Amino acid sequence: MPATAFAAQEPLEGFGRQQLHWERCAQDQPTSLECTTVRVPLDYGDPHGRSIGIAVSRVKAGSAAKRRGVLLMNPGGPGGPGLTMPAEMAPLLAAEVRERFDLIGFDPRGVGRSTPVNCGLASDEQVLNHAYSAGTFGQDVARARSVADKCWAKAGDLLPHITTRNTARDMDAIRAALGERKISYLGHSYGTYLGAVYTQMFPRRTDRFVLDSALDPALLWRGVLRGATEAAELAFTRWTVWAAARDAAYGLGATPQAVRAAFWDLVASADRTPIMLEGQPFDGDAIRAQYRAFVQVEAVTPFIVALKAAAAGATTPTGASTAVPAAAEAPDVDNMVSVAWTVLCGEGGTWPRDPEQYRRDAIRDRAARPLAGDFGANIQPCAFWKSAPREAATVVDNDVDALIVQNEWDPQTPLAMAKGMRRALHGARMVTVAGGEGHGVLVTGRPSCADADVTRYLTTGRLPAKDHTCS
Repeated sequence: MPATAFAAQEPLEGFGRQQLHWERCAQDQPTSLECTTVRVPLDYGDPHGRSIGIAVSRVKAGSAAKRRGVLLMNPGGPGGPGLTMPAEMAPLLAAEVRERFDLIGFDPRGVGRSTPVNCGLASDEQVLNHAYSAGTFGQDVARARSVADKCWAKAGDLLPHITTRNTARDMDAIRAALGERKISYLGHSYGTYLGAVYTQMFPRRTDRFVLDSALDPALLWRGVLRGATEAAELAFTRWTVWAAARDAAYGLGATPQAVRAAFWDLVASADRTPIMLEGQPFDGDAIRAQYRAFVQVEAVTPFIVALKAAAAGATTPTGASTAVPAAAEAPDVDNMVSVAWTVLCGEGGTWPRDPEQYRRDAIRDRAARPLAGDFGANIQPCAFWKSAPREAATVVDNDVDALIVQNEWDPQTPLAMAKGMRRALHGARMVTVAGGEGHGVLVTGRPSCADADVTRYLTTGRLPAKDHTCS
């Protein structure tokens, strides 16, 4: 159906009547991935003012006869580029899903090819979480202030408009420009919150929404950072049990208590003398900074063993990689981090303005959660953000259908957060992957017991009869 068939029903009529010109996205991308640009208002309160471009991509549905509509996608962040996501997800989705949907990606406003925000951050300013110590807290405060100052100096005209609510409005503008009455959606991590906000703002335009590794909408935003460190403690405890059961293989201790003691002895040793591993120095804070890795017990253990050996003067066996698996690098780290702080700080929430409050919280959280509590509580640029939110954050509380899929052991959006999203979406169902490790169920491409539920929902609209756990 052409957009003009119902554009008059839209409050932003002109933006729903766009003529889109599709072309191949890039030479290094599949020919099936096409790109275009959708124009949207920078300020939805002034739709006749400045407009910006949202870069949009698609992989067409495999069957014109079976086509249902569009499946928009967001990879997370905030700040994650999503233009290549249709090509990346196409081989991971069931053939029945690919037949029915155009897969639609987009770089959210401020990101990548969509009128980007770049604050010009130094390398140490591109790290989201820093450990607390009394001796470096003054530097932490200065760094946080510097990030806020740089962002407002370089992109102050854009920052107030880079919000989740405006990105949800952009999604609806994409829907209108594509000529669709409704959209289906697949969101990962922060993308689950973005999707939930869309269901709240545009419930009648919401079709089939899959939320992979969900945030708790009630925790925005400082609570999300601190909540992840609570999950890290649980994962660390689980790891000590796992490693103790394999003491013959790894030699870290025959009981969970012994493994825990060996780890903290290692941290203390590294604080005295940094440990060199594969050419990289690790002090105690650098070891603790790997706290997200403890959900993947088999991957993190060789790293800890190698650190222990290096601290004792042994060398890493030739050809043996002991590095903790890292996430793929963002195409533009400065852009991604700049947008992350723009959203996290600009949407408000529980961000104190007094640096001393962060100091107190970091000390308290580290005492309660020694592995990583201070990383989530330490001072952030939001303490010095120069503008209050123009809109209140969205309260997610509705009966719209959605399917939440969640690993039991997720280092960034832990199970407790996904349960919070489930409480907010009364019409949803949740599938928990028992023993599932890592941040992402569908997006990783690993076969999962949740795959059948996702395929059934996207192809038929049928949700599970009730929340359930699979293994």
